[in-house]
This record gives sequence, C-alpha cells and structure tokens, in this order.
Amino acid sequence: MEKTVNQKAWFLVLPVLLLVAFSAVIPLMTVVNYSVQDTFGNNQFFWAGLEWFEEMLRSERMWDALGRQLMFSGIILAIEIPLGIFVALNMPKSGFWSSFCLVLMSLPLLIPWNVVGTIWQIFGRVDIGLLGYTLDALGINYNYTQDILAAWVTIIVMDVWHWTSLVALLAFAGLKSIPDAYYQAAKIDQASRWKVFRFIELPKMMGVLMIAILLRFMDSFMIYTEPFVVTGGGPGNATTLLSIDLVKMALGQFDLGPAAAFSIMYFLVILLISWVFYTVMTNLDKREG
Repeated sequence: MEKTVNQKAWFLVLPVLLLVAFSAVIPLMTVVNYSVQDTFGNNQFFWAGLEWFEEMLRSERMWDALGRQLMFSGIILAIEIPLGIFVALNMPKSGFWSSFCLVLMSLPLLIPWNVVGTIWQIFGRVDIGLLGYTLDALGINYNYTQDILAAWVTIIVMDVWHWTSLVALLAFAGLKSIPDAYYQAAKIDQASRWKVFRFIELPKMMGVLMIAILLRFMDSFMIYTEPFVVTGGGPGNATTLLSIDLVKMALGQFDLGPAAAFSIMYFLVILLISWVFYTVMTNLDKREG
C-alpha cells in the first residue's frame, strides 16, 4: 500500500519564504551585483569582476579594522562569559529575590542600542557626565574623545554593562535545569565548591554557554550603533570597527563596489564562525546524548 503524501503544507510556508526572499535574498543579490561592477552614476554599470575583492584583500584599512574588531570581540568574551557565570552562580535560585534579580538583569537588554550609546556618551563627559566629572575630580585624566585608551575602556565597559546580563540569564537557565540529585550526591561525597562547579555545573551549562558565546560573538562582531554614537570611530580610527568602517566606505565615500565586496567578505566570515559554533554545539549534544 502506497503512502499518500500531502504537499499542501507548503502553502502555509510560502508566505514566510516570500518574506525571507524579499527581506534577505534580494538585498543580498543586490550587494553581490554591486561587488562585481563599477558605476559612475546615472544607473550605468561596468563589469569589474573580482577587482574589488582583490582591492579589499590588499587594503591595510580593512585588515586594521578587522584586527580592532577581533580584539574588541575577544576582550568582550573574556570579560562577559566569566562574569555572567559568576553572577548566575550567586543569584537566588527561587523565591521573590530570584524573580527580582531576573527582572533586574533583563532591564539593560530592553534599552535600545542608540539609547545605550547616548547614555554612555553623556555619562562619560567631563562637564556634565557623572563618570567623567567624578574621574576628573579624582585627578584622573579621562577623555574618551581624545585618549585612545579611554575610548576603548568606555566602549568595552558599555558593552559589558549592556550584555553581561544575557550571559547571566542563559547560565542561570542552565543551572536551573540541573536536578537536585546531583547536588545531593556531591554533598554526600563531600565535594568542594570548586569540584561541584567543575564536574556538575559547568558540564551541564556547556550547551547554553556555547549559545551565549555564539550570540555575544556575533553581536560584538557586528556592533555599530553604540561605539559610533559614543566615539564616532575615534579618536582618529582607534575605535573604527568593521561595521563603522563599512558604513563610512559605503555612505561617506560612496564607494559602492569596494563596500559591497567588503560586506560580502564580512558576511562570509560571520557565516564561517557560525558554522564552527554550530558544529561544536552539535558534537557536544552528541557527546552528552
């Protein structure tokens, strides 16, 4: 007896496919079109082939921006992941204070990115900002518009303040999923606090931590609004990350061909990193299973 296959379900998925094609695929194809052509306006295009890709690969500007971007993302992960785990471990596990902490940790995530940048831009000003005024009163020379170190510290602390709570919430969810029997067995064996964390909590949190690392890396790798509002990419090009450099190239200089090639290479790097994280997460699930 042959099994009847009903293909009508595709009609339910069709609107989603059309929406994705309109919002993602078509703009991507437009970028690909610009990346292999040159234009002098008036909607006239000339075939350029891989010229823009070769130019970007030889561009010190792009490699410098990539280096700053990788350094920023690395610092962010090195701070936010351990800090988020520490916060989650010290949060109440149940009761009123647990709910209170969860709500409190969620508040920074609800603030729009441009508002976060504006808050820290004002907060760090020496004349009217609480942070800048306090540091100046203590005799500390702090000016994120002129000093490179101050600019980097500002955008890093801003990102840590904004996004550490996401890591903490994910880690807290992983901790909540651990059965009490594990802790009871560890208590019977008189395991130390470090061993409980090392052999019980950390392995059980590994899945959500991989998700947290993936999300935070991707967000930090594509960050634009917050550092642009605070420093504008300065002083000089000290905080000009990949996304800021790309926008300057496309909109500031109107170099559409190089900017399109730049954005495709940017996209491929993100896609590659996402694939690596997906592979690692899949292997972890198989190992646990």
